[in-house]
Amino acid sequence: MIDPLTARLAATVHTARTSQGLSAAALAETSGVSRAMIGKIERGDVQPTAALLAKLSAALGLTLSELIARAEGDERRLVRAAEQPVWVDPDTGYRRRAVSPAAGRPLELVEIELPAGAKVPLLASAFLHQQIWVLEGRLRFREGAEVHNLDTGDCLQLGTAADRVFENPGSLPCRYLLALVPRAT
Repeated sequence: MIDPLTARLAATVHTARTSQGLSAAALAETSGVSRAMIGKIERGDVQPTAALLAKLSAALGLTLSELIARAEGDERRLVRAAEQPVWVDPDTGYRRRAVSPAAGRPLELVEIELPAGAKVPLLASAFLHQQIWVLEGRLRFREGAEVHNLDTGDCLQLGTAADRVFENPGSLPCRYLLALVPRAT
């Protein structure tokens, strides 16, 4: 039996894909996720990882937060802390909490908790301006060949061109805020 959020994510990925007139094969080619895995995700047979959801959301022209917010189906302007949707990567324990109300676009605030020793690779998004503010702990952030070692209170504006790896080199969880805004075109 699948949990309710996984079922809603499955339907949201399917709806986003079909509303854009994309076949599963076309989404697979664009995202780099196999057609078989897309089918499993859309049927709710698997709980997708952060890396898979990031690839799919980027190929669909959405942020990961938008994809999760659509799955939550929430358009309130105020979301209490206890009601903010939380998603946990089944592979790494990476915990993502959508702080901003879904109706608060274009700004998105996302709180991330990265367990000690965890490493999460995500694709860069050329259509977003992003900043990371470390709230607690240490974060090693890789943009292509460039490495940034961030400590509590440090804030980094992300570049646009490189794939990324978020890594917690410490022995305690790292908590950081990710702020996202669409880039002006």
